[in-house]
Amino acid sequence: MSTSRQADDHGHAHNPEHDHDPAEDHDGDARRAGLTARVAALEAILTERGLVREQQVDEIIDFYSSELSPQHGARLVARAWRDADFKARLLEDATAVVRAEGYDLDGGSHRDLPFLELRVVENTPEIHNVIVCTLCSCYPVALMGPPPRWYKSLEYRSRTVQQPRTVLREFGLELPDDITIRVWDSTAETRYLVLPQAPSGSDGLSEQALMAMVSREALIGVAVARDG
Repeated sequence: MSTSRQADDHGHAHNPEHDHDPAEDHDGDARRAGLTARVAALEAILTERGLVREQQVDEIIDFYSSELSPQHGARLVARAWRDADFKARLLEDATAVVRAEGYDLDGGSHRDLPFLELRVVENTPEIHNVIVCTLCSCYPVALMGPPPRWYKSLEYRSRTVQQPRTVLREFGLELPDDITIRVWDSTAETRYLVLPQAPSGSDGLSEQALMAMVSREALIGVAVARDG
């Protein structure tokens, strides 16, 4: 696996060993400070006008940080690795399985959307799956947390469909030429989650140990499950 190239938050390839320009840090800090000030000012105005409660923003952030997390998807993967029957049910009807597990596929809005479908696609020695949303950034937020910025970028959304092997290489994932790459385009009605292959030596490990091997990137398909 190549590690010489990675993808930044906007999907562009860069070399992590490239000389670093300290001015970039300064510019980035200034932009973040400006954005923080604007967000604080907007929050103050909305609170003053009674449009949001004082603690509501913090509650929303806490909800997204704790309730909507890639750990939920990692838990499903770990269970599938340990339980063949659960894995079969997950691959056959993931929507029914995750709803029975109590997950809200609408990502925490608490609306009942029975038409929303989840499909779990399995990586095998012959097939590698990767998820994209060519129109926006649809994916199962309830199981994977808020989408990363690079997932929402125009470059990732367009290039993953046209050059999937190149895009994966830029994320540091070098796949053999004989592995077929399948790209799944999420929609407003259908979401996808990748079931990675279990790493070698994972037999007999606890659920928590297995979950630690599954990153959000692996659930999207731009990475594989890492060894413990």
